[in-house]
Amino acid sequence: MPYLSPALNVMVAAARKAGRPLIRDFNELEHLQVSMKGPADFVSSADQRTEKILIEELVKARPGYSVFAEETGAHEGTDKTHRFIIDPIDGTTNFLHGVPHFCISIALEREGTLVSGVVYNPVTDDMYVAEKGHGAYLNDKRLRVAARKELPQSLIATGIPFMGRGPDSERKRSLKEVEAVVSRTSGIRRFGSAALDCAFVAAGRFDGYWERGLNAWDIAAGVLLVREAGGLVTDLNGGSDVLKGDILCTNEALHPQLLKLIRDAGK
Repeated sequence: MPYLSPALNVMVAAARKAGRPLIRDFNELEHLQVSMKGPADFVSSADQRTEKILIEELVKARPGYSVFAEETGAHEGTDKTHRFIIDPIDGTTNFLHGVPHFCISIALEREGTLVSGVVYNPVTDDMYVAEKGHGAYLNDKRLRVAARKELPQSLIATGIPFMGRGPDSERKRSLKEVEAVVSRTSGIRRFGSAALDCAFVAAGRFDGYWERGLNAWDIAAGVLLVREAGGLVTDLNGGSDVLKGDILCTNEALHPQLLKLIRDAGK
C-alpha cells in the first residue's frame, strides 16, 4: 500500500470529488460550453468548475496554504511555506475531442520543495500518487522507471508546440528534435498531456519524455512521480530548475544519451 500523508489524503480526495462531474461532462461533450482562450488553446466550463472544486476542497482542509492554479492564477495564503500547484484538466484538447487521455494534476510544495503529487485520470480511474521519500504508486502498485539502457530499444514521449503557442522558431526546433530522436529510438509518442507523460515514465511505460515551454502546473506532480520512481528529471540544459518550463525525464542510463541527442539537434 502507498504511504499517504494527511496532506496527500486530502489531495486524493479532492481529485476524486472533482473527477466525478468531469466524467459526466466527458460523456456529454455536445452540451459543454466551450470558449476560446487562444488559438488551439481551449478553456471549458468543465475546466473552470473542476478548478473551483479543487481549490475549495484543498483550502477547506488546509486553510492558509497558497494555491497556484492554471485558470485563476496565484491565491496567496497566510502560510507562505506551503503551496498547492493545480492543473484542473491537463490534456484539455483531448478532453474536448472525446479522447480519454487527460487528468487532474495536484502538487504540494513545502518551502519550495515538491513533497506530494497526484495525477488522476477520472475516466480510467488511474490514481498516480507520490510522496517525497516514500515512492510513487499507481493505485496500490509501486512504480519504477524502465530499466532500458540503450536508445534503440526505447519508447520516448514528447510534446510539440501547437498553433498559437510559441514562435515558429520553437516549433521548427521541436521538429528537429523529434527527427533526431525518432531516428535513434524505437518510436515517439505525442499523447497531449504532460502530467500523464511523466506518470507513464514513472510507470515504465515510456522510457523518457521531453518538452519545452510548459508551465509549473503541467508537470509539478509528474516531476515528483518520476523522481520517486527512481528516475532523473532535469531541464534541457541538465539543470534542476524544471518548473520553469523545459523538461527531460528518464532513467539514469538513458538521460545523458537523450540529453545530448536533443541538444545536438537544436544546434
